[in-house]
Amino acid sequence: MSQPNDQYAVALHGGAGAVAGRDYDSVEKHLRTLTGECQAMLSAGRTSLDVVEYAVREMEQSGMYVAGRGSAANSAGYVELDASIMHGPSREAGAVAALPGFMSPIQIARGVMEKTPHVLLAGAGAKAFARNNAYAEVLNADDYYQLPVGVTEEDLATASAHGTVGAVALDQSGALAAATSTGGTFGKLEGRVGDTPLIGPGTWADDSIAISCTGTGEHIIRAGGAISIACAYKAGAPLDNAINDMLDEVKRLGGDAGIIAVTQELGIATLYNSDGMKRASVSSRQPLEVATFA
Repeated sequence: MSQPNDQYAVALHGGAGAVAGRDYDSVEKHLRTLTGECQAMLSAGRTSLDVVEYAVREMEQSGMYVAGRGSAANSAGYVELDASIMHGPSREAGAVAALPGFMSPIQIARGVMEKTPHVLLAGAGAKAFARNNAYAEVLNADDYYQLPVGVTEEDLATASAHGTVGAVALDQSGALAAATSTGGTFGKLEGRVGDTPLIGPGTWADDSIAISCTGTGEHIIRAGGAISIACAYKAGAPLDNAINDMLDEVKRLGGDAGIIAVTQELGIATLYNSDGMKRASVSSRQPLEVATFA
């Protein structure tokens, strides 16, 4: 890890499920504000781990994305959430899968990382851990959950419709971190788990690169996901090439996906093969950029 300096970078995504022709102006405004807040935190010396958790938690609780408050019920009629977080220098990681009834799964994922010897807790075990550690619960699901921006009632019946939020960051100490959270695909089977809570496919951070994935989770898992990008990048592939190779494999398998990545060298990538991906990024040498479509 490099010595402390004034260099930093952060990228956020609000999911690769954006549909061409729909209005995401409010999402872009939110991402701009949130990315500016993350920039201020990094400029003030906050850790990348704190920044990615903060960014994902804010997106979960906004209700604007298919994560946290913006999640839809599964085929059994209730919401199950997935999230993961990873600290590059130590490779410490935490995740929750098929978690019902809590406001911020990314907070609970970090709790799994810091308070248990495990990486992933699922279902009833994740719920018991969250309750025992007094994380905020959803007291009335009917009042709490809402349709995210750009999602219609008709979309809820489309199993291929999806969304995710994620953040990657490099702090001034040279530490990388990544975090990802989702409500999963609409109408998913009870107990379905995609790539988001899986360390390797959905989220990855090491000394060289931090990555968060979004898209059709089953195809991302089968294509190798984030860890395949990290391995290719560390083997010498240019960042965009490493990402596009994985995206091409997702497409070949019949899915779509988006990737955000930050490298130790201040490289930032926000690439996707879907209609669009809600995204924002900034670094100590790049101005803040926000977009949904090309």
